Amino acid sequence: MAALVPAHLKAKGKVVIATDASYAPMEFKDAQGRIVGVDVDLGEAVADRLGLDAEFKDAKFDGIIGRVQAGKYDLAMSDFAATQERQKAVDMVTYFTSGSAVAVRSGNPDRLDAALLCGVRVAVQAGSIQAEDVKNTRNPKCRAEGKPPIPGDGDKFDLQTQVAAALLAGRVSAMIADNVAVNYAVKASGQIEQLGGSYNVSPSAIVIPKGDGKLAQAVQRAVQALIDDGTYGRILDKWDLESNAVTTSVVNGATS
Repeated sequence: MAALVPAHLKAKGKVVIATDASYAPMEFKDAQGRIVGVDVDLGEAVADRLGLDAEFKDAKFDGIIGRVQAGKYDLAMSDFAATQERQKAVDMVTYFTSGSAVAVRSGNPDRLDAALLCGVRVAVQAGSIQAEDVKNTRNPKCRAEGKPPIPGDGDKFDLQTQVAAALLAGRVSAMIADNVAVNYAVKASGQIEQLGGSYNVSPSAIVIPKGDGKLAQAVQRAVQALIDDGTYGRILDKWDLESNAVTTSVVNGATS
């Protein structure tokens, strides 16, 4: 694995990993301001297998992929769903699985149906697959059924913490987010509940500059080694996310 690491990374001895530190429990800041979470633990373990240190940098989610393309960051780990559209821009190494979920304030005061949010103000994180879902799937379906769309293709926020805060404050009636983030918000706030089940479950992936095939291969092998020797399972168990585990890591394995 280490033999596949590009010379410029070997020379600096570390890999700089971009993440949006507002997406607990995947990545967030602790009381001391340090970035912690599932992706941090996994990223550090991957880097160690490659003979490198890991340095995590907080960044706006919707700008991360572009900055990886531009070379500002070496990798990105921020629970990015592996999609065919994203794989046109970057290489993606799968390492986790998650889906989307709808959440409302406890008791569902607006009596919403997770499948029918037409005309409802919904909060999403900018650049997320949930924002794409509202624009490209939910609203076209609303219009086709003669119903009002979700206003503005959703109320978009830079940070996932802002999404949850908007729901808690009553600025929106629902939020759509990664099911892991929804589950965390439910537990942390005590004032939010998930509405319905998870949907569009798919692999999450580490983002790597397109065409840097050896690095993608090295990262995939490192992830697979962590899965095979049990390190991966122990990390997910620490964060109570065993059900989101994968058994095989692949490069560019998106199916949708």
